[in-house]
Amino acid sequence: MSQTTSLAPTRHRASLWSLLLANRLATLGLIILLLVLITELAAPVMPLQDPDATNLLQRLLPPMSPNHLLGTDPLGRDLLSRLIWGTRVSLVVGISATLMAALFGTFIGLVAGYAGGRTDSVLMRLIDMLMAFPYILLALVIVAVLGPSLINALYAIAVVNIPFFARNIRGLTIGLRQRDFIHAARLSGKNHFQILLTEVLPNVLPVIVITMSTTVGWMILETAGLSFLGLGAQPPAADLGSMLGQGRAQMFSAPHVSLVPGIMIFLLVMSFNLLGDGIRDMLDPRMKSGVQLRASEMTDVNRPAIPAARFANDAVLEVVDLEVDFRSGTRRQAAVKGISFSVRAGECLGLIGESGSGKSVTALSIMGLVASPPGEVSGGAVYVSGEEMLSLTPSQLQQRRGTRVAYIFQDPLTTLHPQISIGQQVIEAVQAHQPLSRRQAEIKARALLDSVGIPDAGKRFTAYPHQLSGGQRQRVGIAMALANDPDIIIADEPTTALDVTVQAHILALLQQLRRERGLTLLFITHDFGVIAQICDRVAVMRQGEIVETGDTQQVLNAPQHEYTHRLIASVPKLGQGRSFLQHVARLYMPNNTAEKSL
Repeated sequence: MSQTTSLAPTRHRASLWSLLLANRLATLGLIILLLVLITELAAPVMPLQDPDATNLLQRLLPPMSPNHLLGTDPLGRDLLSRLIWGTRVSLVVGISATLMAALFGTFIGLVAGYAGGRTDSVLMRLIDMLMAFPYILLALVIVAVLGPSLINALYAIAVVNIPFFARNIRGLTIGLRQRDFIHAARLSGKNHFQILLTEVLPNVLPVIVITMSTTVGWMILETAGLSFLGLGAQPPAADLGSMLGQGRAQMFSAPHVSLVPGIMIFLLVMSFNLLGDGIRDMLDPRMKSGVQLRASEMTDVNRPAIPAARFANDAVLEVVDLEVDFRSGTRRQAAVKGISFSVRAGECLGLIGESGSGKSVTALSIMGLVASPPGEVSGGAVYVSGEEMLSLTPSQLQQRRGTRVAYIFQDPLTTLHPQISIGQQVIEAVQAHQPLSRRQAEIKARALLDSVGIPDAGKRFTAYPHQLSGGQRQRVGIAMALANDPDIIIADEPTTALDVTVQAHILALLQQLRRERGLTLLFITHDFGVIAQICDRVAVMRQGEIVETGDTQQVLNAPQHEYTHRLIASVPKLGQGRSFLQHVARLYMPNNTAEKSL
């Protein structure tokens, strides 16, 4: 047990702060905002001139004038002083409006989404009434009714942005209210208020934070717009919008009067937006690791050399010294560590190992299907019928997918399109590589569905994936893999999600197709029972390495590696009962602990 623990890889979890700083644009926005905030907080103790003191003898002085770094406005007031104090006002109003809109919008969204029914309908119709008006027009109406002032502009901007928060939070809450953990909370005795506060709110809080961080910039811009029209800050008080409005008359004679507040508005809005993007990435580390980024057409390949093929000439598939890494920022994690194996024509090779051992990454790498980012082939080569796959261009590799190598995925419900009939999807797989007419492709598709044992294939041709059982969907996946007579089929745990009876049918089908079509099969699983039933040879993977390979019966009867022995021993056998549990406990636990636990 201690040996196994020592071999476990050390996981490094990046801090939220490091994820934020890794985004250069977000860091830039953070630096600008920190400089602005420090300046605004220090404004009372800075040696600034009175922002409201007028001096008509020094009106419209240009920037860099003596005692006026940014010049003066039409009344001779110092622009630097007014800019700092005006920015202070704009920040307070923008942040306050954002907090108000988030508070009321979140409350409405939570109640509407959780309660549903008539409550949801009434609240959402009220929100729809607010959204029916152009938001800036509605803000103008609110300020006109309440009267021009900065506080009324704050109220107006907050009200018109409530629907934005309410709609987002309602949608998330609807998706959460029927989740199992919500039902469990009800059964535990929590009331509705407690469930909203302790179960629902923590799940929507990251979205609220992200929405606020990306909205506060627009709040400042909208407040500036009202002040620009004379409905916000009233003279002699100033914010950025009123300063911009006062300078529009001097746009050509003294452009600096309007440029100074305009540039500050631009910097604030862009900084908040950039920081908001960084906060989104920080709260969802998958964005930084590349999991949610758009993957390239094939796996990135960055290898120092291409090793030559080294196996027998009758090998359909040769994997030579394959290495695959995953990048996370500047760190690299090896998932596959220099493995080599081959599959001969008509042979079934079983690739077995526990979850996380690198089986699926190996299989996906064969045809460049590992998502990049974050995956990368850092070494080795893959030969299919003598052709090196990873040296091909994306368009060339795309043509080999389906014709040279086909893939049967573990869960067909996630790979089949939910809104396209299964017949149409098989037709698409046929026409992607064969110049057949629609009618010819349909005939072949129906024949394929019939050949894989779909009951009433003609009637189910127009069915959708959700209308089929798990075993039938897996048969559709097999039909699509057979559509273009590939040289080799990779079956990635195709029976794991199925019950025992359906699993037996799928395995029997694959064996039948091997006999009838002479299929070459790379079968990935973590079940030695399946390996014994279908595979000619087996390769055992552990932590990205192949620790043992050989004929199936030889490995099953006389495993050479301790890890293989433990995998085989973990499969229960009929009639063992309690002795099996004791045997497994001795393998994985210290002797004194094993006896006590049983």
